[in-house]
Amino acid sequence: MSTEDRPPAPRSLAEALRGRDDVSLGALLRSRPDLITPVPTDLTQLATRAGTRASVVRALERLDRFALQTAEALAVAADPAAYGELLGLMAGDDADPAVVAALPHALGVLREQALVWGGDDRLRLVRTARELLAPSPQHPSPTGLGPTVQEATAGMSPGRIQEIVTAAGLPSTHDSVSAMTSLTELFTDRRRMAALLAGAPADSLDVLERLVWGPPYGQVTADPAARLRWLLDRGLLLPTAPGTVVLPREVALHLRRGLAHRTPEPVPPAVEAAAVHRPQVVDSTAAGQAYTALATVEDLLKDWDEGGPAVLRAGGLSVRDLKRTAVALDVPEPVAAFWVELAYAAGLIAPDGEADERYAATPGYDEWLELPAAERWSRLVTAWLPATRTPGLVGGRDAKDRTLSALGPGLDRSAAPEVRHRVLALLAGLPEGAAPAAESVLARLRWERPLRGAAGAPRERTRAGGSEDDLRSRLAEWALSEAELLGVTGRGALSAHGRALLGAPAAPAKSPEAESSGPAESSGPGEPSGPGDKLPVHHRPAPLVPLSPLSPTEQAVASATAARLLTPLLPEPLDHVLLQADLTAVAPGPLRRPLADMLGVLADVESKGGATVYRFTPGSVRRALDAGQSASDLHAFLAAHSRTPVPQPLTYLIDDVARRHGHLRVGAASAYVRCDDDAVLNEILADKRAAGLGLRRLAPTVLAAQTDPAGLLEGLRAMGFAPAAESAEGDVLITRAHAHRTPPRTAPEPVPDGPPVPDDTLLAAALRAIRAGDLASTTPRKPGTAPEVNGELPRTGSAETLATVQAAVLTGEALWIGYVNAEGAASQRVIAPIRVEGGFVTAYDHTADEVRTYPLHRITGVAELADDAG
Repeated sequence: MSTEDRPPAPRSLAEALRGRDDVSLGALLRSRPDLITPVPTDLTQLATRAGTRASVVRALERLDRFALQTAEALAVAADPAAYGELLGLMAGDDADPAVVAALPHALGVLREQALVWGGDDRLRLVRTARELLAPSPQHPSPTGLGPTVQEATAGMSPGRIQEIVTAAGLPSTHDSVSAMTSLTELFTDRRRMAALLAGAPADSLDVLERLVWGPPYGQVTADPAARLRWLLDRGLLLPTAPGTVVLPREVALHLRRGLAHRTPEPVPPAVEAAAVHRPQVVDSTAAGQAYTALATVEDLLKDWDEGGPAVLRAGGLSVRDLKRTAVALDVPEPVAAFWVELAYAAGLIAPDGEADERYAATPGYDEWLELPAAERWSRLVTAWLPATRTPGLVGGRDAKDRTLSALGPGLDRSAAPEVRHRVLALLAGLPEGAAPAAESVLARLRWERPLRGAAGAPRERTRAGGSEDDLRSRLAEWALSEAELLGVTGRGALSAHGRALLGAPAAPAKSPEAESSGPAESSGPGEPSGPGDKLPVHHRPAPLVPLSPLSPTEQAVASATAARLLTPLLPEPLDHVLLQADLTAVAPGPLRRPLADMLGVLADVESKGGATVYRFTPGSVRRALDAGQSASDLHAFLAAHSRTPVPQPLTYLIDDVARRHGHLRVGAASAYVRCDDDAVLNEILADKRAAGLGLRRLAPTVLAAQTDPAGLLEGLRAMGFAPAAESAEGDVLITRAHAHRTPPRTAPEPVPDGPPVPDDTLLAAALRAIRAGDLASTTPRKPGTAPEVNGELPRTGSAETLATVQAAVLTGEALWIGYVNAEGAASQRVIAPIRVEGGFVTAYDHTADEVRTYPLHRITGVAELADDAG
């Protein structure tokens, strides 16, 4: 293309955006969705919004390290800068090949994000980004560079400037501007600068070495030492304030051999494998942990079945209740907080909303229990993936020094879902069965989002009391541990069902040749080979996963696939136990629900693991009898569900407790005890432990008490008796646990990290609206008929508006109108009126590319277009 045929260079960001096609504009709006919330009226407003501080900060936070380094280099380059100057700042005098190869892509990312505009000969960083990244005494540049010679000498006396020029070996000039120009040329000339520094004292060069990589500022006394005086005389150090000097940018770049950054990082660090396991071992380990996860959540909800802990006034669980829950689940407190938060995120628990508010299971919990085990697991992990609540913060303190409690406010971190997905995606990029080194995962995440967590994260104090700002790294560490707890990973490696959960296709089966092959190098897709990547060849790289989280529909399909892969790995529920002579029962695996529920009433859980051990005690047997079971029912139940004969000691225990159960009857007087055997009542009265019950005999078979029936029942049971409660009619009361449920509740919605990414439909509509508004705002108007302020709606009286529109119907000319819709939103449009009747104008709307009808009273004004308007 010749110079004459080349399109003119854009003069502003708006013009640069106007030159983009819909694909490029769509990519910008997807990467920066805050720009269409709400939809801009035209491209000028879009460019203005893209340059606001909040939007630019959000865009900078989403850059990877090399793209951010490129933006930082542009902030210290000339404005505008040529591509060659930028390449010199990034690659240095040695022209690092990796930097040379990666720079075009990084610059393309900045252009796509509308942080840089202009051709390669006139690259411009948007003004707000330059203000954020350029060096200043208050905000040092990440490059470690200081101000230029021109900036550092602003305000310096002309005489002092001439002294510096002369000392540097340059001819004096007639003005300060030309003097600073010649000094700048000296400092940017490699050969001449080398000659100047060759004559410097060694001590002076040591001073420069200490300042070269930043910070570039230093302190001096009123009478500087000789090594400093030599540098000050030649402008190699320049005073910025009394007692403060700075190393000029040009001098630092010469000493750095042109590099803006000490260590450019064009290539992301590889995620290294710390260990490699057989995929079958990984899947079985993960499946075992998935089963444990289901059992733990069920135990939690069973513990809260009749009503859980009270809700604190500020919301959440008290420290005491969290400790009690951790003891009940036999896990550490941080892990208990994770299970509680997971159940809440899945909609299984919620506050009951009553006056004395408590946490309780929701109706959704009962529905969840009826699902197959793999689908219950899928429901849990599907709630975990997008959750923004962060259990790892529990026990720390917020910015106001308030303790963060489980289920309480202040735990949402909008970056959590993105970090969680990215961590799992990095695991999926490793070969099958490879467990990553945690530090390599954190290093990769720090490269991908160097500003997230470091600059924008709220400060919290951890359990240890320290303050940490790198929230993104902590989120990644928690994601790794939580994935292991849930069975998404096994032994640190991503399982097959965990891979399916991310939407990755199934990995290919191993071939016989691969089984017999020797070791070979293999690295994940898109990952450079590195230490820890030497793996057996049959550990093949897994297929790539989507870079962004799946849509709800895609996630539902992926979760169903994951559940299908997990199903054959979970143990089948059993319908039997093994009764032992020591009054225990061993369940060699998970039990079917009716058997597990009944056994949970009849016996106490003694230990868990691969097999669960239940112990029968007088108290547990009495609990079953209180629930309405008879001795014969219990004998029949045990005989039907035991693979071993019912031991004689267990039979005797049940018969002995049943024989004494209900012999005493307790009812409400305040309370009374009655028994057909007056000798038993005499025994009770003689027992010193009965003194607190306030008993007295009313009849040979009846004792009255001064306590309530519940207290009397408890007191007599503590004395070794087995009383039964009775109703006012004299019938035995059957005591069953009553499940407490909240009203229907929905799971908490994750807190989004800014506006959501627009879908294709919204994006297409937004692009049409922006293009239409831009067409209306840029169409030439006749002089004197349009507002002088760009973007302001035309204003004409109703009579003039009607007359102009009617004339346009006769001539067929197009008009520029201002229009306010029923919601009060104003817009500009270009229309070709077809007819006017009944207070409405029907016209072909060029901006919408269709025929529309507009009420005349909503048109703010009209203006005629210029004769040469396209």
